[in-house]
Amino acid sequence: MADPATYRPAPGSIPTEPGVYRFRDEHGRVIYVGKAKSLRPRLSSYFQDIAALHPRTARMVRTGAAVEWTVVATEVEALQLEYSWIKEYDPRFNVKYRDDKSYPYLAVTMGEEFPRAQVLRGAKRKGTRYFGPYTHAWAIRETLDLLLRVFPVRTCSAGVLKRAEQSGRPCLLGYIDKCSAPCVGWVTPEEHRALADELCDFLAGNTGRFVRRVEERMKAASADLDFEQAARLRDDLAALTKALEKSTVVFHDDTDADVFAVADDELEVAIQVFHVRGGRIRGQRGWVAEKDAESVPELVEHLLQQVYGGEAVPREVLVPVLPPAASEMAQWLGERRGSRVDLRVPQRGDKRSLMATVERNATQSLARHKVARAGDLTARSQALQDLQEMLGLDDAPLRIEGYDIAHVQGSDVVGSMVVFEDGVARKNEYRRFIVRGDVDGRTDDTAAMHEVLTRRFARHLKERDREHTDPEASQATEVRRFAYPPNLVVVDGGAPQVAAAQQVLDELGIDDVALVGLAKRLEEVWLPGDDHPVILPRTSEALYLLQRLRDEAHRFANTFHRERRSRSMTQSALDGIPGLGEARRKALLARFGSVKRIRAAGVEELAEAPGIGPALAERIAAELAPNAPTPTVNLTTGEVLDEGEPR
Repeated sequence: MADPATYRPAPGSIPTEPGVYRFRDEHGRVIYVGKAKSLRPRLSSYFQDIAALHPRTARMVRTGAAVEWTVVATEVEALQLEYSWIKEYDPRFNVKYRDDKSYPYLAVTMGEEFPRAQVLRGAKRKGTRYFGPYTHAWAIRETLDLLLRVFPVRTCSAGVLKRAEQSGRPCLLGYIDKCSAPCVGWVTPEEHRALADELCDFLAGNTGRFVRRVEERMKAASADLDFEQAARLRDDLAALTKALEKSTVVFHDDTDADVFAVADDELEVAIQVFHVRGGRIRGQRGWVAEKDAESVPELVEHLLQQVYGGEAVPREVLVPVLPPAASEMAQWLGERRGSRVDLRVPQRGDKRSLMATVERNATQSLARHKVARAGDLTARSQALQDLQEMLGLDDAPLRIEGYDIAHVQGSDVVGSMVVFEDGVARKNEYRRFIVRGDVDGRTDDTAAMHEVLTRRFARHLKERDREHTDPEASQATEVRRFAYPPNLVVVDGGAPQVAAAQQVLDELGIDDVALVGLAKRLEEVWLPGDDHPVILPRTSEALYLLQRLRDEAHRFANTFHRERRSRSMTQSALDGIPGLGEARRKALLARFGSVKRIRAAGVEELAEAPGIGPALAERIAAELAPNAPTPTVNLTTGEVLDEGEPR
């Protein structure tokens, strides 16, 4: 790790204006992004006594090799730029105060001709109204099933809708009165859109008028002695009432608010948020994150910044404490919403009572998490420390890459690379390799491992040289994750695989990357050049980390291999036919659609395919005939080894 004094900015060179700063490591990767009202005191605090810093901050400063900053005019601009950079670079030392789950919403696609009610996750779509989030998708489906009695809007997919329009018959939902069947003209598009508007109004909280309307219609039907209709309306009223019971009333107005609460200790923080729409709690979610040296107000600032980076902002945001720049944060939230946002701490009344409830949930969530994962944070640190001692490294291997090879008897050979940072998988940096093989056609594990590692580290050297020759262009692209070198490489296998990997590092002149192999049989750890493996205790955290890395590389490689094998199986019957190359196989499949139809076609039909002459057509028909011999084919080169026996 670098000495912070080697890249400390010169005294007086740091401006006092507001701005955003970035720490980079020795490879140019952004490892931390922050903002400050005044850059000089904030950046100077990182280069004081390192021992006085929070352990996570101290490790970040030691990992860094350079710091740069950008001056902005206002703190609102600093908020916007900091959010953009965190989203772009995904810095490893920025704590994520947002859960990685995708919560379901009840969505109504008002942008379609016939609006559809459905469960949706992920990014918001234009022309669609969203209600939620809900904790579980089944909760949405239960609520929607109840509301379809009163608001029978379309819920079918585009394919079902198209088939119903073509056949002139509605689907089952139409026959059981759970859909008004606009596809077959039971209602006009305008009438169906009116139903969708009413459903949205009900979900948005305007429930009273719909309940009163159903009650009045039920009483009118009863007075007219239409008891059958009155019974149906009674059931509709019961469905509305039951749907309303699923969302608790907390405010007696149409309040739209998100209520946040946090509970923290020295290491972690639990976050809870209740989503109130139309005065009712529509959703709840919570998560636990590692805690940095931030105070609770700073934590709230980063929490709001990350949560509302990709979600809709309500009219009110209620927090336990105000962030340091509360007015600027409210202005930033208002820009994202498109109208004013009230950011405040509730002091009394119903909103203060709801805040207390959310705080109790956060406290209980942190207590449950500590019981369930006691010692987990220290376990990762212990595993990295054990690896450092076992391999004799100067520092703990913060970035570890694992490699594995997958194939079936030398065919469809692929390789995988997985990445763990700080003991946690970084799936966005995984890579897959299609092994091409060398001039001799070797496809054994060691040759494949040699090729995969050669391609990976050759790319690293190329990017490193490009950075030295043209640093501005290198930093401008920022697409360099593949080229970041690891501290440790783990290969799946024993001494042969380790020797092949070490040969690559020697050939490329790389001497700052440690290497080990993990053999499956006895979970032995092999080091380069050693005649005997290292046996780690079964309870060792280091062994557990290596096993997770090896198993993840194995899973990733096998998944990719199955994908490639399934794509090639449709052409397996055509492999090995002399004169039938890849282009002609594709032409045959494009014309006939499947091997079965090719086998059923006559010689004249085969000859009509592009690139297929009469002689080749006769050969294809003979090879695919039911009593034709089964040839033995090298699936890598396509060479026919022998004609085989008849089927």
